[in-house]
Amino acid sequence: MSLLGSLVQMISVTSVGIATIPKRLGASAVVVAGIAGVVGVLVGLLAMGEGFEKTLHQTGADDRVIVLQAGVLSEAGSTLTRDAPAIVSQAPQIRKNDRGQPIVSSEVLVAATLRKKSTGLEANIAVRGLGERAWELRPQATITAGRKFQPGLQELVVGQDAHRQFSGTDIGATMILNGQSWTVVGLFDSGDAHNSEIWADTDVLASAFRRGSGKNSLVAQLNDAAAVDAFKAQLASDPRLKVDAQTTRQYYSRQSARVATLTRVFGITIAAIMALGAIFGALNTMYSAVAARTREIATLRAIGFRSVPVIMSVLIETMLLALGGGLLGASVAWALFDGFYASTQGSGGQVMFAFDVSPELLLKGVSVALAMGLAGGLPPAIRAARMPIATGLREL
Repeated sequence: MSLLGSLVQMISVTSVGIATIPKRLGASAVVVAGIAGVVGVLVGLLAMGEGFEKTLHQTGADDRVIVLQAGVLSEAGSTLTRDAPAIVSQAPQIRKNDRGQPIVSSEVLVAATLRKKSTGLEANIAVRGLGERAWELRPQATITAGRKFQPGLQELVVGQDAHRQFSGTDIGATMILNGQSWTVVGLFDSGDAHNSEIWADTDVLASAFRRGSGKNSLVAQLNDAAAVDAFKAQLASDPRLKVDAQTTRQYYSRQSARVATLTRVFGITIAAIMALGAIFGALNTMYSAVAARTREIATLRAIGFRSVPVIMSVLIETMLLALGGGLLGASVAWALFDGFYASTQGSGGQVMFAFDVSPELLLKGVSVALAMGLAGGLPPAIRAARMPIATGLREL
């Protein structure tokens, strides 16, 4: 009975408080807008990191490996010896096609400079030289327009994201790479980070950039994911090789980890600073609401209302405002950022990716809003409950 009575009291006090919100519309709107801003910024920045990480994660596979020079962390800084690709290709763990050929691709990665369509300014783009069986190695990559480049010719195929971002990448266009003319003959879609690249024949590209017979990496398709450890052991046991191997999923996940971590730290820091302002706004609003209802609250307590229902009523009122702000901020972030394209800029080229506003991020944003509402409503609620009855009844 005591619990039921407290519940009835809480509902009564809460309904009165909610009914007075229209009279405090301006102050309440400040709380909602402040919390919405925090949630929108937090979700937007986290969605950037999630989108970049997702794009690179999709690029890899557990049964596909990349072989780099020993001790090198990125493909652009790796240089394999002339004999390394041929030696690695003989490993028994590498899958062979119907013709008995190992499914491997010796690759070169260089940077070119093109003008962006959006700004007209120059930016770097990655140009990747592919080995003969690279298309078998990446079956998800399909030509969407035009045709594949022919081995031995200075021809290019352009990823759909690179085509979207850069001028001079239409089919039939002539592109100057390291002082030589190349022809764009096709567009491709790989559904991953490779969409930000331009592809060419690896030997022709290496020759044009004076790389000789050296390659940056070798990518190989293994028989299955369980063969990775045996493949690594095979390479480590060969004294002719000074290389490291890892799955492409591991490689691209590690490449994305730094950017994803930075965006998370940056997003949480900015959101925390904004959250302080929103919490102070909520505190000010709820203190004002409690002050305006001092005599009312004192009268309720004088006729038998307990302190707990009063505390809960103020908290519920604040949490409802916070929930409204959280839902507003999450909705705006989803509408503005979900699927929004951005790119990273580096010396080796850009990676284009789409922001990913997932349901998990939206839930996280609303949870942060409720936490801010709790922090902003608890002190005024406690003050209302602790106010001496006699003092409250004397308030004018």
